[in-house]
Amino acid sequence: MMNPDRDEAPATDGRTVRWARHREERRRSLVDATIRAIRRHGATVGMDDIAAEAGTSKTVIYRHFEDRAGLYRAVAQRVDARVVGGIAAALERSSAAGKDPRELISSTVDAYLELVESDTELYRFVVNRPIVDRPLPDDPVGELVGHVTDQLSRLLDGRLGGEPRHAPDPATTRVWAVALVGSVQAVADDWLAAPGTSSRPTRRDLVESLSELAWNGLSPILSDRRSDR
Repeated sequence: MMNPDRDEAPATDGRTVRWARHREERRRSLVDATIRAIRRHGATVGMDDIAAEAGTSKTVIYRHFEDRAGLYRAVAQRVDARVVGGIAAALERSSAAGKDPRELISSTVDAYLELVESDTELYRFVVNRPIVDRPLPDDPVGELVGHVTDQLSRLLDGRLGGEPRHAPDPATTRVWAVALVGSVQAVADDWLAAPGTSSRPTRRDLVESLSELAWNGLSPILSDRRSDR
């Protein structure tokens, strides 16, 4: 019987494919266990807690991810896919319902803040990188922000420009998207740092405030473009 924690890959092609599939499944299960440990122990979870949740040793975890940074990246990629997928689904629903551009912006903001509210410790884990003890050559948080920015840029290109000859150029919509995503990220971090009191704004309040801020900045520009037709 195959030992799930051994490194040696079988020599034959068919077994090599099965081994690669097994290792990928094992990595997914370890990421699942890490997320459970984060939710159980909080964003400052330690590797001992993660190993206990996975029912294995830290050595085995490092064997599959090389080091703690590798495990962190895998968790960040899972969160990235969840946020990007959530925003895409929200925009698809809004577009199908024929919502106006302001409501599409609200859907984008709400999809991002939904993760912050519903899975706060997981979000903090990704942003604060508690298990990483050295600078990373890449930036999973930056990649997440970049993917969200790409989605928003496409939204602005497709829905806010009107006729092609009046549409803002891609460089302009990229600036708008970067500004909006950056403000949402900063507000989300500040929101998490605020004490949980009755004066703390709700997610709905934040979505409305951010959407109003973004739309008040965009609508005059769009109105000017439409008046030039």
